[in-house]
Amino acid sequence: MKLLGQQNSINVRKVLWTCAELKLTPELEDWGGLTRETCDRDFLAINPKGLVPVLIDDDLVLTESNTICRYLATRERRTDLLPDAPKQRAIVEAWMDWQATDLNTVWREAFMGKVRQHPEFEDADRQLQSVHGWNAAMSSLNMHLMGSGQYVCGDMFTLADIVLALSTNRWELTPMDRPALPAVASWMNRLASRPGFKEYCQNGIP
Repeated sequence: MKLLGQQNSINVRKVLWTCAELKLTPELEDWGGLTRETCDRDFLAINPKGLVPVLIDDDLVLTESNTICRYLATRERRTDLLPDAPKQRAIVEAWMDWQATDLNTVWREAFMGKVRQHPEFEDADRQLQSVHGWNAAMSSLNMHLMGSGQYVCGDMFTLADIVLALSTNRWELTPMDRPALPAVASWMNRLASRPGFKEYCQNGIP
């Protein structure tokens, strides 16, 4: 098994943390950033989308970080991380989809401008609007966690916790004003003992 990407990528770290939970050790092949660019012809031959991560498992070439996480949990028959029962599985996948769509969309202007300092995201008004939207989304997560139990989908740790904790870590490390969210903070503290949390989530990388 091989994983293409870099450890500074939040989406690559989703997969690495999942692998830590599953006790899998894929070979990490460095792609992305300034080392081996994903617009390289060799990479595009593997993934025409030009994005990391990419998981190669025998003859399977799989893209999209949340899909890779779901595949690995299913492959290893870890129904605690991704339940078999349709209703429980749907709840986990719904929160994973929210992370990949609504949450990832709302932080883009703030993160790319304030952390990555990308020239296309320098507009202060757009950054501020993004900050407000990001804080609102995290406040919604906080409200949910107040009544959900120990974890996002109840009292069992699932893949939803992995992907949302990584997004929360990014929110915590981005230089901006943010509200105090006690339920989010308590949830992150509960995750601190999980395999992979310190190495791939709360490791100083937003």
